[in-house]
Amino acid sequence: MRTGNLDVIAFLAALTCAATASAAGSYPTVAIVDYVYGCMKANGDTRAALESCSCSIDVIASILPYERYEAAATFRSLGFETGERGALFRQTAPAKSAIAELRRAQAEAEVRCF
Repeated sequence: MRTGNLDVIAFLAALTCAATASAAGSYPTVAIVDYVYGCMKANGDTRAALESCSCSIDVIASILPYERYEAAATFRSLGFETGERGALFRQTAPAKSAIAELRRAQAEAEVRCF
């Protein structure tokens, strides 16, 4: 490859990273860190896991606005409750829709980052 081609590739990579970073910028830092921490625990606590998990939350942030991510994560978390309380967060149409949207974003992140 010629040097000019490498410059173009580097420029395009920088633009891609900047676009992804600005999407993640709408997520609070604590939400990003919480996601990456949990993801790393599930994927081996390695440098490669850090990079893949960081990429993953960036992809999710580029697909879902934070408010929808937060709603889906809340539905998913509270859905683990037993009995009627948990059923409200698992079986209602808004809960199912929000969780399905989050799963689609996570699947896209899996394809792009892992």
